Amino acid sequence: MSEAAEMTTKWLRQWITAHGGVAGTVHARQGDEMRLTAAVNIPPQVVEIVRVVPKGKGMAGLAFERNAPVSTCNLKTDTSGDVRPGAKAVNAGAAVAIPVHDAAGRIRGVVGIAYQGERPMDDGELALLTSEAEALPSA
Repeated sequence: MSEAAEMTTKWLRQWITAHGGVAGTVHARQGDEMRLTAAVNIPPQVVEIVRVVPKGKGMAGLAFERNAPVSTCNLKTDTSGDVRPGAKAVNAGAAVAIPVHDAAGRIRGVVGIAYQGERPMDDGELALLTSEAEALPSA
């Protein structure tokens, strides 16, 4: 693992813990795709599925496309179409994918966090998560 990947994984672990999460991912933008740079408590089969995420596909791809957080109250029972079948294999309930920006305001990545139980996320919680996700170290 590169030093940048180790730093990103360390940041992700701390961020997940600080917000009571159980799992998470970081994807870095490469053109019109997102490439996985860190994963915590994500099953290996899901890691393979989300290693490269096209714009508009899955929660990370939709957060990238919409330039807005994409959330679900329950990964396993979501019927919105935003949650892909692979994500349903993560042992978690609520989840959110948050776009992260560079100094010029362009999306540079997407950070995801999942929680043990089912629960809605209000605007205040999403705003806090978004603000703190923007502190993601640059790779």
